Amino acid sequence: MEKIRLDMHMHTEYSRDSRVALADFAALARQAELSAVCVTDHDTIDGGLRLREMDTGLQVIVGEEITTADGELVGLYLEKPIRPGLTAETTIEHIHAQGGLAYVPHPFSRNRRRHLRRTVLEQVASKLDIVEVFNAREAASSSNVQALAFARAHDLPGGVGSDSHRKIEIGGAYVEVAPFGTPAELLLALREGKVTGTLSGLGIHVRTWIDMGRKLVTRKRGARRLGSAR
Repeated sequence: MEKIRLDMHMHTEYSRDSRVALADFAALARQAELSAVCVTDHDTIDGGLRLREMDTGLQVIVGEEITTADGELVGLYLEKPIRPGLTAETTIEHIHAQGGLAYVPHPFSRNRRRHLRRTVLEQVASKLDIVEVFNAREAASSSNVQALAFARAHDLPGGVGSDSHRKIEIGGAYVEVAPFGTPAELLLALREGKVTGTLSGLGIHVRTWIDMGRKLVTRKRGARRLGSAR
């Protein structure tokens, strides 16, 4: 059976720390030979919804990287945003209430402060649907190795994502899977998936922090102009 390439963790301009314009996203994904993408912007599904409406030729799964009270969780197959600040367990319940999949990103990251806390990860393991076993933005490959071991220990399918925030990162990691249409079919496909990816390197994080600073300055300038106009 012919396989397709799926990148399960991607950001667009709708994320506060991403420079990937939605207008460029589809062409970049096709250049990377991706057939399916999960758009997982921070605390919003607007980017995924907009991309799904566009004629891109891509299979678009609408997702959200949600800032829970316990760390970040991804919801896939969402139609409504899930507000940040809830506990991880409550967030998972909201994801499942929409028929979505609860996907834990970068669970053993060494270079991020907002990954799901270890104690909470163990507590909610039985309620998770997918564990990210390769994230291209990990500073150390051992973090991905730990995630794979956790997924196997809990008999959970492995997800793969570039975690792209810049154009050059798109398709830097993906999983080759059989074609799928529904959440249940995706879970089955991931169990037979082939992981491909390379780490982005620490430099990409530095550039992302710079981008966040620029966006913050731009917003503040806009707010000041609006205030003075009044």
